[in-house]
Amino acid sequence: MTHASGDGTALERARNAAADGAWAEAYEGYLAAREETGGLGPAELAEFAGVAYAAGHLDVTIETWERLHEQLARVGEDNGAAGAAVRVAMHLLFDTALMAPVRGWLRRAERLLDPAAETPAHAWFAAVRTYERFLSGDLDAARDWAERAIGAGSHTDPAAAALGRVAQARLVILDGDVERGLELLDDAGTAAMSGDLDALSTGVVYCELVCALQGLAQYDLAEQWTEAMERWARTNAIGSLHGRCRVHRAEILRLRGQCAGAEQQVLLACDELRPYLRRELGWPLTELGRIRLRRGDLSGAEEALLAAHRLGWDPEPGLSLVRLAARDIDTADASIREALARPLPVPSKELPPTTGLRRAPLLDAQVRIALARGDVNTARDAARELAEVAVRFESSALAAAAVRARGEVLLAEGDATAASELFADAVRAWSELGAPYERAECRLRLADAHGVLGNLRAQALERETARAELERIARAPTADEQPPGTPEPNAFVREGDYWKVVLDDRRVTVRDSKGMHHLARLLAAPGREFHVLDLAAADSEDPEAATRLSRAGDLGPLLDDRAKDMYRRRLAEIEEDIEEARADNDIARCEQTELEREFLIGELARAVGLGGRDRRAGAASERARAAVTQAVRKAIGRLREAAPELADHLDRTIRTGTYCAYVPDPRVPSPWSV
Repeated sequence: MTHASGDGTALERARNAAADGAWAEAYEGYLAAREETGGLGPAELAEFAGVAYAAGHLDVTIETWERLHEQLARVGEDNGAAGAAVRVAMHLLFDTALMAPVRGWLRRAERLLDPAAETPAHAWFAAVRTYERFLSGDLDAARDWAERAIGAGSHTDPAAAALGRVAQARLVILDGDVERGLELLDDAGTAAMSGDLDALSTGVVYCELVCALQGLAQYDLAEQWTEAMERWARTNAIGSLHGRCRVHRAEILRLRGQCAGAEQQVLLACDELRPYLRRELGWPLTELGRIRLRRGDLSGAEEALLAAHRLGWDPEPGLSLVRLAARDIDTADASIREALARPLPVPSKELPPTTGLRRAPLLDAQVRIALARGDVNTARDAARELAEVAVRFESSALAAAAVRARGEVLLAEGDATAASELFADAVRAWSELGAPYERAECRLRLADAHGVLGNLRAQALERETARAELERIARAPTADEQPPGTPEPNAFVREGDYWKVVLDDRRVTVRDSKGMHHLARLLAAPGREFHVLDLAAADSEDPEAATRLSRAGDLGPLLDDRAKDMYRRRLAEIEEDIEEARADNDIARCEQTELEREFLIGELARAVGLGGRDRRAGAASERARAAVTQAVRKAIGRLREAAPELADHLDRTIRTGTYCAYVPDPRVPSPWSV
């Protein structure tokens, strides 16, 4: 076999395209170079893995690093082989949330690493091991590995050190030293802004930092760093980072009461993250459930949360709150008790397992549900623990939630005077935090307290104010809410039954259609290729059909032989991890790994059908290609009637076929806010 050495024609084109950020073109270029030369050498394989990730091919990324690991191990390049194994573990960790395969690949790397040496592979091994332990709830071990990542990375690879510092900051916070932890987080974020790290590492630092602040309910700081991440992401983000940034933005918009915009962002995030995330797709789906619950869309909230649960994610406390809103109080009570007594060991980056921060939202929900059943004792205990968590983590938002919870208990106990004072305090606290939904909830409870006290005028005022706020949050925003005389930013935004398209302060309004939905998804991710089945699935009215379509690949089996082989390799790694956990009598690890096995078996069964037979998607793919192409061209035609120049731009830059993409000049940032 010959290997690519030097810059052959195809390889040179691929590298030039990658330098310009034209990831789809670069990906095709590396495939052509592989065919042209008969194979890629170690350096080119590492380059190709990075390009495949940026272009949306996570499975190819992991497979390429696996191939490089095998190639280097065969020739005795132990350190290089260990580094490739660590990269496999890193992508499995950050993009699949499957801890057992991560541990398997880290074991391979550890066997190859010279304990007396200090190389970038050692630093990255320590960084990935830090997060594996952190997300598995083993905080003591995570502290040790974070120190090693910082130490080794400081001498060999700043990116690994940066990740170690973010983890260390989060562990300091969980130890109760919040002020010091926030200082360390700020230092880590500032280092990311310096531009010294590669794009993937920079994005991961930003994302982990915002996850830490969201989990701590430090919403003002989370918003500031989300804005910084968004500015960086416009021209630098690769892989899953665009979608992750959207989820963080959706969380902030939900808090600020802009739920229509939040829902749009999280739906786009789900589309963008689908090529990358597996089980962790439950993260944006649970956020979608929270948003829809606030908008009063109980069936939509339930659908999103159940979809997250099917992916092996923890839908609580959202699902219990949906049951409460539907007045199914007994089911809500049973599920929230189960969630608190036996929490799922899901590796959430925002709310790591075995921490008070994971319990806080569950406790808040339990207060509401217990009081709905008349169980004051349970509510009192939950409110007390919530207050303790708020004090421990010095969180104004958690403190406001705890004050409201205490007021709820006092009102149920008959002390309406004390309760009204606490509700008024909670209203002020949520106002200062810029959280109108929570403020409105507290106003409603304040109205109830006034009613008990006979203050009927105050009761009516608080109730009317709260209901107006909740109605505003639930409905979609309109153009009339824009400040007068403010130039409109470029946008491609749905508003009810119409889409508002603004470019260079020129507005076009077009009736809603599937083609406009497809255009929005393409414009939101310049250069990203979307399979037509993914586009079609996002707008299917049949959730089960949508799930089936979204899992379809190219023409042929829903999972090709390579994909099925990868699933089975992951399952083998999981089985190995279960055996080791049982041998060590590690019950928590065994439970976590068994959940991962259940998820993967379900994925594989849905893809290949009963008895292991392939379920084919050829006809569905061809139908979707024709339908998506027709819908997109029809939408562009409607835009042409009002804005010919805009339609000409879309004609030049929108590519349709089995794979669709928006392909503007890669050197010019996309003008669209979608």
